[in-house]
Amino acid sequence: MRILTVLAVLTLAVPAAAKPWQGIEPGVSKRDDIIKKFGEPSRTVRQDGKEVIAYLAKEAIKGTTQAQFKVDPETQLIERIDVFPGPVIDKETVENSYGPACPSGAAPATPCYLKKLTDDFRTYFLYPRLGLAIFFNEDGKTVQSLTFTTQKAAK
Repeated sequence: MRILTVLAVLTLAVPAAAKPWQGIEPGVSKRDDIIKKFGEPSRTVRQDGKEVIAYLAKEAIKGTTQAQFKVDPETQLIERIDVFPGPVIDKETVENSYGPACPSGAAPATPCYLKKLTDDFRTYFLYPRLGLAIFFNEDGKTVQSLTFTTQKAAK
């Protein structure tokens, strides 16, 4: 996948508080919390030693075309959430929702993003203080996916 390197960096650190999505917080929420909140998933698979719980097609969570939760099988903690939004989300909406670009490329005390490129030269915004990476489609203007992880993993 084109964003593997970025996602690998996002998942290497020890769990810590992160921006929750739909009440599920990486590093805090557990596997059972997902099932209680969203019901039975479309699919559950093992990938790289982790359990991936996916909601897609008719089980997709409202507002998404797909959502995936990566779970540590030993601790049962959610490590990462990948969300593929249903509606079109543009850069302006992202900035209004999560914060503007960081001044001078440094991450200050308030949430802001660092503009980055994937290995295949697609733009993404990294919000280190939120544990959030937002990946854009090839047009560079609309959101492909959002990845919620721990703040430590996002750095």
